[in-house]
Amino acid sequence: MEKSAREGIIAEVTALLEQGNAHVTFEDATTNVPAELLNKSVGDLPYTLWQLVEHVRIAQWDIVEFSLDAQHQSPEWPAGYWPAADDQGDAARWQAARQQIKADRARFLAHLRDPAQDLLRPLPHGSGQTLLREALLIGDHTAYHTGQIILVRRLLGNWD
Repeated sequence: MEKSAREGIIAEVTALLEQGNAHVTFEDATTNVPAELLNKSVGDLPYTLWQLVEHVRIAQWDIVEFSLDAQHQSPEWPAGYWPAADDQGDAARWQAARQQIKADRARFLAHLRDPAQDLLRPLPHGSGQTLLREALLIGDHTAYHTGQIILVRRLLGNWD
């Protein structure tokens, strides 16, 4: 891949992961959430705000570790990707999860920007996954759940 094409792809992926492009960013969707709403259920929805954020953290962490470490062992699917049903978040855990999501994203983007990394070469320890595919997966997955976070906040009367 020529250098300018690679740089263009990395710029677009970075914008997707950090700026959200056509949707609200994860950071904006999870800012200024009152602690008393973190574990509140809404109707028949099967998740709380805390469970959604913790799920994003776990899933992104797994994608990043898989991309960077051939020895990484993923959690059991699907139970290992969600907090336990009775797991409760609090303000400190909420902020820690948000910070880990940001830090893991930065680690992934640093790896993606490394000129030695081929964005389209299948990862040797995978089953056809490439770094570009994993980047798009992070963006797609986070955007999907960001929309759910906004929906839950609206139903809780905490989003304009």
